[in-house]
Amino acid sequence: MELVYILGGVLVLVAAYVIVTYNRLVGLRIRVREAWSDIQVQMKRRYDLIPNLVETVRGYAGHERETLEKVVRARGEAMSNQGSPEAQARSENALQSTLKSLFALSEAYPELKADANFRQLQQELTETENRIKMSRRFYNGTARELNVSVEQFPSNVVAKSFGFAASEFFTLDEAEAEAASRPVPVSFR
Repeated sequence: MELVYILGGVLVLVAAYVIVTYNRLVGLRIRVREAWSDIQVQMKRRYDLIPNLVETVRGYAGHERETLEKVVRARGEAMSNQGSPEAQARSENALQSTLKSLFALSEAYPELKADANFRQLQQELTETENRIKMSRRFYNGTARELNVSVEQFPSNVVAKSFGFAASEFFTLDEAEAEAASRPVPVSFR
């Protein structure tokens, strides 16, 4: 009779552990999705700023058509590539690279650099890049927490049983992101 109570107690503890672990994994999965949504909101804000920036540059440097077309094309690819974080990161890195070349144009056109609208758009883009960076940190931290739970014993047994999978990290080329959000320094020494 005593053995029945011991086995019953062990089963209750195992069931409680499975329930608590399952609920924790569900919460982490929802937080990862929420964090990814925050990143997408900030990227959409950036996508919305780019056409205004391109039109402002076109007004001063209309013959720089190739650069403007590259920016528009990279923006379109980034907007249409709303898949996995890894795929999104590739298209975002390409977009940041083209934005860097767009801002480099401002050095060749002093009147563009002095334009209040251009400076405001550049400032808004810089602020948006900072928001993306903060959202990315939150997402990657949440994804790391979920990944640890999915891979660490004994929670990995519960995760595998209920179909939980590890999340991809969202990594951007930091140097490109920073360079894209500010003008390239030029020195005539």
